[in-house]
Amino acid sequence: MSRVIDGPDDFTVIGENIHATRVVLRNGRRAVTLDDGTEAVTWKDGNGEERLMIVPEHFKESQAYGMNQHKHFMIAIWKGVHGDADEAADGAAYVQREAVRQAEAGAKFLDLNVDEVSPHVDEQKRSMRWVVEAVQQVATVPVSVDSSLPAIIEEGLAAYDGSAGRPMMNSVALERIDSLELVTEHNAHVVITAAGRSGMPDNADERVENVSEVLEAALSAGIPPGDLHVDGLVFPIAVDGRYGMDFLNAISQIREKFGNEVHVGGGLSNVSFGIPNRRLVNDVFLRMAIERGADSGIIDPITTKVARSMEMDMDSERVQLTLDMLHGNDEFCMNYITAHREGRLRRN
Repeated sequence: MSRVIDGPDDFTVIGENIHATRVVLRNGRRAVTLDDGTEAVTWKDGNGEERLMIVPEHFKESQAYGMNQHKHFMIAIWKGVHGDADEAADGAAYVQREAVRQAEAGAKFLDLNVDEVSPHVDEQKRSMRWVVEAVQQVATVPVSVDSSLPAIIEEGLAAYDGSAGRPMMNSVALERIDSLELVTEHNAHVVITAAGRSGMPDNADERVENVSEVLEAALSAGIPPGDLHVDGLVFPIAVDGRYGMDFLNAISQIREKFGNEVHVGGGLSNVSFGIPNRRLVNDVFLRMAIERGADSGIIDPITTKVARSMEMDMDSERVQLTLDMLHGNDEFCMNYITAHREGRLRRN
């Protein structure tokens, strides 16, 4: 049994960008240093006017800053939670603009993750509540509350007012299968990951086995199949050449086993970490996933376009080199990297 995607509207995009992990480079185009030494992140509001989000001094002591990075959403969230009135408004405007951009680009859920703001659970809870409340003021699509801790997810779901539709919980896995109770309590959609009880899956079969147990429990709890979104777990192809096919084989099997009502996909852009020309890799991998039965994905719809992926020339050299790498036939990705260095991956 296969799931046919006729067009972009059939694909459920879970917009991934409002995460405390996200960075911009301090020497990149979105970072500036003012005449007095103040550093800021640049952004454009809904009118196209350029604005600055000032980097608080204590962020210059962070590990990210030492690695020449600004964790821009972490900065915005900190301003919203801890800043004065002006800083709070600044942080909210920054997050809200991204929420609008993601929805305008086609996101059907807005994934919100604050796990990295602090090692302290109380601070994470406070941050999650703030970001949910800020986003829902402008959101036209519902939130996806994302955390490794059920307590943080519960805080976010409780803060959501339902004004943009039913929320999503991201995520449930075997190690926390009891948190399915939150799904029914909040009448939420849910992301179910292929993680096991003691760690990540090693191959396609482990993914299918792990997901199957959670899906069966979810269905037994009365959660409708259409509310279930499987994350087959994508790992970087730069680490191991078999990771792409492990994921693709797993989602094919899950689609065959559970039918077309369940949504299948995952964090597809993970595949390209550490690889040049990430947009090309993401586009090709998205197309491969759709052909295997994927109908949802945790992606940035501003940079990864479902329509563009579906319209790609699959016979072009640049796509064929990418396919070869993603199929695991390019050891250490060297043919792909060489082609990038030689300029052969550019669009004609």
